[in-house]
Amino acid sequence: MTYTAPSPAGTTNSTRALTVAASGTLLTLMAFTAPLATINSTAADLMSDAAGRTWILSSMSIGLAAALLTTGTVADDFGRRRTFVIGAAVLAVGSIVCAVSPNTLIFVLARILQGLGGAAVVASSLGIIAHTHPAGPVRAKAGGVWGASVGAGIALGPLLAAILDRWASWREAYVVLAIATLALAVAAHLRVEESRSNAPRGLDPVGALLLATGIAALLAALVEGRQGWIAVTPIVLFVLAALLLAAFIVIELRSVTAMLDLALFRHPPFLAATIAALTTGGGIIALMSYMPGFLGTVLGIDALGAAVLLFAWSATSVVTALLARRIPASVSGRTQLAVGLIGVALGMLMLTGLAEDAGWPRLLPGLLVAGVASGVLNAALGREAVASVPAGRGGMGSGANNTARYVGSAVGVTVVAVVAVPAGRTDTAALVHGWNTAALVTAAISVVGAVVVAASRSRR
Repeated sequence: MTYTAPSPAGTTNSTRALTVAASGTLLTLMAFTAPLATINSTAADLMSDAAGRTWILSSMSIGLAAALLTTGTVADDFGRRRTFVIGAAVLAVGSIVCAVSPNTLIFVLARILQGLGGAAVVASSLGIIAHTHPAGPVRAKAGGVWGASVGAGIALGPLLAAILDRWASWREAYVVLAIATLALAVAAHLRVEESRSNAPRGLDPVGALLLATGIAALLAALVEGRQGWIAVTPIVLFVLAALLLAAFIVIELRSVTAMLDLALFRHPPFLAATIAALTTGGGIIALMSYMPGFLGTVLGIDALGAAVLLFAWSATSVVTALLARRIPASVSGRTQLAVGLIGVALGMLMLTGLAEDAGWPRLLPGLLVAGVASGVLNAALGREAVASVPAGRGGMGSGANNTARYVGSAVGVTVVAVVAVPAGRTDTAALVHGWNTAALVTAAISVVGAVVVAASRSRR
């Protein structure tokens, strides 16, 4: 895809496109994290059991992970603005259903619908940015803004839900999200120019179906496995997931319209960005997803207090992501990703060693360190997701990268839940010990990711 130096009008269009794209990502992440701080009141209102609570936290990940890659390809081939607008509308509908859900099942299905809409928004947003911002410092600056929107969404979702839960109920947060998302869909339709790839790859419906159902089966197996890993349901789901994903690989290797070029995994920058996204989801995002519930149950911190602590991590990441554009161009994306993962691991290590009588000040230093590192990661991931794929395939790059992030998140949430809540133990001492272990495990995941990223050197 060629790029012409922007005129003043072009600069205005680029600013509008970046504002809309970043706002869509922000609202998607707000929807994703909204239940974190209010999980206790949400579960009580919906009469959710232990499995239901896990589904509440994991269900949107299923929709996101299942549809991100597909919607990225659709955005590149059929129009990024169109995909963005449709995705925002679906996200709004899912939010409305969440607000009126009478039970856990309806709420979980609505969260999956939110994930499907959010996938289209996030995948097309980076494609829009790649189309309107040339590679180099301009795109690096835009990538920093996009990365900041990720952190801002993570920060504001729990805070909005906690404030409204104290004022009225947790349901009002989804009403606010629905209204804001519908308004953004209208703004995108009116203010963003349409764009698509100059070399469409074509749809891959069989591959899309196999990938979506395979990932959904895998994540469902992980959620159900918490109730017993040798039970029939998780075993069947794991086998089904393996078969579906194996079939997907075979189809993609043979298809001339494959939505994911598997040869990209031999390209070190793409491999580094994908591994970094996977371990970001399985590390810091998984631990932070568990933290608000832990704070309320064990340390007696209410939903608003937990949201504020989560805000300390995510708001710090917003500031760092915006400042990341000042990192010299001589520092490669691979280096930024590796350093960011090491920094996140350091922050999580600082969250270990918690005592039963610990208060919120004990957590703050680790959250701030992890927040700074997360900002570096988010900014670099947004840029590398697009830079590591062929020109004109920004939607596919965004879809693949964010699919890795949310698959990692869903797997990580399950790992953290298993490690942090010992079987048959719900006393404070056991839960505190479980938290310390979970923080060590997620730190180790981040370190492994950093090592793999650092080893992914481009071949001459």
